[in-house]
Amino acid sequence: MRQTRTVIFGLLFAATVLCLMISTSEASEDKRELVKLPPMMQEHMLANMRDHLAALDEILGELSEGNINKSVAIAEKRLGMSSLSHHGADAFAAYMPEPMQAIGTQLHHAASQFVLVAQDAELNPGKTSQHAVYKALKGITENCNACHQAYRIR
Repeated sequence: MRQTRTVIFGLLFAATVLCLMISTSEASEDKRELVKLPPMMQEHMLANMRDHLAALDEILGELSEGNINKSVAIAEKRLGMSSLSHHGADAFAAYMPEPMQAIGTQLHHAASQFVLVAQDAELNPGKTSQHAVYKALKGITENCNACHQAYRIR
């Protein structure tokens, strides 16, 4: 009886280890599309994305302090349509699949749309305007998320 328990325990342990190994290998398999960029461009794109994240953090900080004008200035300068030349977007386009380009363009459109919505909320304060600002901010981050879910550069 004791030997049977030992065998059963051993089989259960082996099955558990095997399941963990399978799920770990599946989790480590990155199925996102690899976008090959020259090393210098890869570093530039990563720096751009880090700046996008820092800009979002600064926008949220300014919004939390009630500084709408500062938040919209950050959004347009660093994320909006007027930021494209600063980021070197044209240089990246030749390397990016069209759907990735579309997501990037939509991100910049969403940031410029956020500017308009936030400025309107400043003129028409209230819960409805506040919710519109949150929704516009989500329009930016959902594009970040969509791109990161579909593509990788390393």
